Amino acid sequence: MQKKHIHLIGICGTAMASLAGLLQLKGHRVTGSDQAAYPPMSDLLRSLNIAVAEPFSAENLKPHPDLVIIGNAMSRGNVELEYVLDQRIPFTSLAELIHAEFLTGRESLVVAGTHGKTTTTSMLAWIYVVASRTQPELAPSFLIGGVAENFKTSFHLRESRPFILEGDEYDTAFFDKGPKFMHYFPDALILTHVEFDHADIYRDLDQVKTAFKRLVNLVPQRGRVVAYDGAPNVSECVSHALCVVERYGFATDSAWRVSHMEFHGGRTTWKVFRKGEFWAELALPMAGEHNALNATAAAALAAGQGVARSAIQEALATFESVKRRLEVRAVVDGVTIIDDFAHHPTAIRETLKALRGAHPEARLWAVLEPRSNTLRRNIFERELIESLSLADRVVLAGVFKQESIPEGERLHPETVVKGLKQAGKEAALLPNADAIVETIAPELRAGDVVAILSNGGFDGIYEKLPRRLEQRSLVRS
Repeated sequence: MQKKHIHLIGICGTAMASLAGLLQLKGHRVTGSDQAAYPPMSDLLRSLNIAVAEPFSAENLKPHPDLVIIGNAMSRGNVELEYVLDQRIPFTSLAELIHAEFLTGRESLVVAGTHGKTTTTSMLAWIYVVASRTQPELAPSFLIGGVAENFKTSFHLRESRPFILEGDEYDTAFFDKGPKFMHYFPDALILTHVEFDHADIYRDLDQVKTAFKRLVNLVPQRGRVVAYDGAPNVSECVSHALCVVERYGFATDSAWRVSHMEFHGGRTTWKVFRKGEFWAELALPMAGEHNALNATAAAALAAGQGVARSAIQEALATFESVKRRLEVRAVVDGVTIIDDFAHHPTAIRETLKALRGAHPEARLWAVLEPRSNTLRRNIFERELIESLSLADRVVLAGVFKQESIPEGERLHPETVVKGLKQAGKEAALLPNADAIVETIAPELRAGDVVAILSNGGFDGIYEKLPRRLEQRSLVRS
């Protein structure tokens, strides 16, 4: 592709911001626009000196760019999208451009699944980076749906063959309603979990499974699928693969069996047996069984692609997580504030289990903003109550843009609070971040751990709560 001016509508989405960085590395002039920017992607774009226009306006497209990338959150009626269509400015989707611009002639390594794909993709990329110190041909390009702490970025571009991608099952664009991952044509694939999610685009679980089955069907016979062994939905999705399928997890007959898992505060160790034979002892400076399983999946794929075992061990032992995944945002007056992207009952459960294991003596708070298109609906009301019950204290915010969900489908957070109270938990419903901060700040005490759970900005609560605790501490002193 010749050097162009490329404009991204919805540039602050995690994948869109990463694509902007990749395009800039290729020498293109990149601009973008969004309704509202918030960290970590707004920080990333600022560090790249990529201008972000707010809010959307047709003026952002004057003079006309050579090409427009339309984010999958954009729908008809958006003023910039309408201008692009009226003026016949060339446009495409993120996934289509990634395939055309970056994947041709490379080895596509894709991480997919309902949960864990951002962390697993980051682990796999870091494994390849460490391995490339002695095997330069393994130096990876990557695109991750989050900012990996080891890189301080979500993308990288190399001339070598490996390209590591997070394969998102969400739809591609307003004109392409298939999953983004269908454009990535994996040579090797990790499949972590398959559950119902994205209720705004998938009708039911069967439709979700169909999408993942089609992804598996793209892997060539010479390729490999590394798939979690603890979920019947995953087993169904890989059952007709025409390539080698290697399972990982706790099952005794899995190709990559996890055993002897131990938790040491924020650190996890375990042993891996490959086809019944001891293969390696692995260590990860992160809490949570789910993170150890993610690391095992990354190790299995990397080893199968020729990465040295010693490089895998070194990489996992030095992995620094991903922003907004069990990220410690502040420790103020003895109170630890955790930011986590969890926005599905299963992810919430695993996050709270990990925090309980890392802080067994702490009073654990869960502060949830129902924000994702699935969580704003009443599909998983019972499962949400069960997941949140792992915390000692629970606070729910009002449902984000509840009016946009049909009346009969809406989550009613008061029902969740009632269910938690019936289960013996202290729970409250508060309208917004400001009300939550003012209500819980006086109640927090040294040793408490507060998990703030949202896949959005949550009205700045990540900054507001630490600031309020600092003010409280000054008053006391």
